[in-house]
Amino acid sequence: MKAVFVAGTDTGAGKSVITGLLGGYLLDRGYRVVTQKWVQTGSAGHSPDIDTHLEFMARRRRDFCGHLRSMEPYIFKLAASPHLASGVEKKRIRLGRIRRCFNNLSANFDRVIVEGSGGLLVPLDKEKLLIDAVKELSLPVLLVAPNRLGAINSALLSIEAMRSRDIKIVGVIFNNSIKGEDRLVLKDNPVAVERFGRVHMLGTLAYSKDMRLMREAFAPIAAEIESRI
Repeated sequence: MKAVFVAGTDTGAGKSVITGLLGGYLLDRGYRVVTQKWVQTGSAGHSPDIDTHLEFMARRRRDFCGHLRSMEPYIFKLAASPHLASGVEKKRIRLGRIRRCFNNLSANFDRVIVEGSGGLLVPLDKEKLLIDAVKELSLPVLLVAPNRLGAINSALLSIEAMRSRDIKIVGVIFNNSIKGEDRLVLKDNPVAVERFGRVHMLGTLAYSKDMRLMREAFAPIAAEIESRI
């Protein structure tokens, strides 16, 4: 499999950072790598999440000339669920367009890393959910969860939604970026999700302003992801 979908248990889980870190790791391994954001909301003209990916990958937009439209096929101004943001602008999100953009990138790059929008069950329109597009493209999923009180429930629900649709789960990463959380809770969350979700726990990652330190901390996690996809 040359592609992976980075899903979050919710908005703000840390998907963009994980996507960028994984992209940077694979670039260092010699692969031609590109990232994709199917639906970006809360922006006008470009995807700030793609910009985050590129920052961690030490790349610029001009490095992907000719592919930017496929990297960010839908961008809406309203910061809301894709179905609402697109509805306000009276533009329909079409799975066919998402598929064509994804296939275009797959044909031109060795690895495609797709970042989701919010959680897996956010609506794209009146009938389809984000997870339906993931299923249609047969993408394995890397689940990112913010390590905080309540994370167990959100992670297990996401896992159950994927299992019910026979979607491959690469593993789960916990993002330790929230201050003030009880250390006992932070330590137990990954253990509980691995036990009850029967999933592979890839590890936890603490946010740092030093990108070099983050890349170093993420490298063993990325190596395991690479081996599993």
